[in-house]
Amino acid sequence: MKRFTSEPLTDILAWIENSLKESDTVSLCVLNPDVSHGRYAGETITLDGITYCYRSYKALSDLGEILFCRMRTPTPVDAHTVAITYEKLDLSDSFHRSDEKEEKYGTASRFAAVHKNEEPAFLHAYLRALRSVRVGERVRILNLGINTGDEFDLIRRILSPDSYQNLELVGIDHSASAIALARERFDEGNASFYVHDINDLESLGLGRFDLIVTIGTLQSSGLDFKPLFMKLVQKYLTNGGAMILGFPNCRWMGGEMIYGAKAPNYPYSEMSLLVKDVHYCKKYLQQKKFRVTVTGKDYLFLTATKIGVSG
Repeated sequence: MKRFTSEPLTDILAWIENSLKESDTVSLCVLNPDVSHGRYAGETITLDGITYCYRSYKALSDLGEILFCRMRTPTPVDAHTVAITYEKLDLSDSFHRSDEKEEKYGTASRFAAVHKNEEPAFLHAYLRALRSVRVGERVRILNLGINTGDEFDLIRRILSPDSYQNLELVGIDHSASAIALARERFDEGNASFYVHDINDLESLGLGRFDLIVTIGTLQSSGLDFKPLFMKLVQKYLTNGGAMILGFPNCRWMGGEMIYGAKAPNYPYSEMSLLVKDVHYCKKYLQQKKFRVTVTGKDYLFLTATKIGVSG
């Protein structure tokens, strides 16, 4: 186990990267962040004649994430230091690598183990978006790419039973197994689910909606992003309708949600396509007299409500 006291983060990063070439786990001894509070990373603190460079547990956890590692529970070494162990993630353990088409996101897939509502970075941003559009006042709600219904489940949890029951929910997904489970989960009578191609919404005769939610779906390779987005605004939103669009800026690997979406032809996270899509939607909606905000981190949430129209 390597001991670090006042060395800069560049030294620690280089040592970990080199060590991970030879082993799946590395351990280092660093200042226990709990010895002091309210300090920023890089501040120095002297204890028993030894000068340490302070770093919080958040900084140490972030360090593991950018190296595609899981940080194990720290263990005390002495009165002022702890042992930090990083363990390589199994990068092959990811639904992103699946070649399956129809059931890549089905109940038997690796994706079924993902529960976005249990990830604070996703949950907080999605909750903010739902509250921003006053979801309880949106009678008809459409979700494209609903999968097993987690996004509807959060709506059900934050509303009173009466308010929730007043909603009409419609979910669409191409995975038959996911939709079958969604139908089991939502048996109150106010939700309808369809196994259907999102490119062919017209054949369902759905009408217009007060809120359209789609998270991580519009950018799918089988969809023509811009024409589909414009069609949703023009043909499926009511006059005072609202939208919540979720753009993934993360990957799911080895049991972890890792910040930064993988871009084609780049060995690292590159955000140009993400920023381009978000900017396009924001500009288009603003031209249509929507008030638009963009929030979030691992998922960017674009929330749009019509200016000058209540509810």
